[in-house]
Amino acid sequence: MGVSPPVCDFGWKAPDFRLPDTSGRFWSLDDIRGPKGLLIMFICNHCPYVQAILDRLQRDAEALMDLGIGVAAISSNDVGTYPQDGPEHMARLAAERGFRFPYLFDETQAVAKAYDAICTPDFFGFNAEDALQYRGRLDASGRQPGPADARRELYEAMVRVAETGQGPRDQIASLGCSIKWKD
Repeated sequence: MGVSPPVCDFGWKAPDFRLPDTSGRFWSLDDIRGPKGLLIMFICNHCPYVQAILDRLQRDAEALMDLGIGVAAISSNDVGTYPQDGPEHMARLAAERGFRFPYLFDETQAVAKAYDAICTPDFFGFNAEDALQYRGRLDASGRQPGPADARRELYEAMVRVAETGQGPRDQIASLGCSIKWKD
């Protein structure tokens, strides 16, 4: 059963963090932030909702990077319960797909908690002042990919943020698997 995050809390400030990527390099918001904004995506390897959108997610994230939006993906799942979400599997996925954005591991789950991340995927789109402007879905996909001509909701919203600093007021929440919390 899928879960959805709350609606966008416009203006909420992005918490900083320091997390390793799949090669062991540590990243902070300053390292990721682009001149026109920032997109933080909570994803994981095993979630069928993420798997259904991975091609589109990568396409849109990398297109946003080309527009000056900094992008990072974060996996926060408990790897004791879901070992396929661990760093070695993350590294393999990032290499196979050729991610241009860092795929970060939140082993302590502190970053997911600081962001109040709920599910995978969960998207946080910030303007150039690190103020939250988008907490919606990628597109109309669910456990299966949406139609080929599905509206690119995340991409369109973040282009608007890059151009105006403001996200759309009407947003449809993402849907995905709950983050797998440690006991």
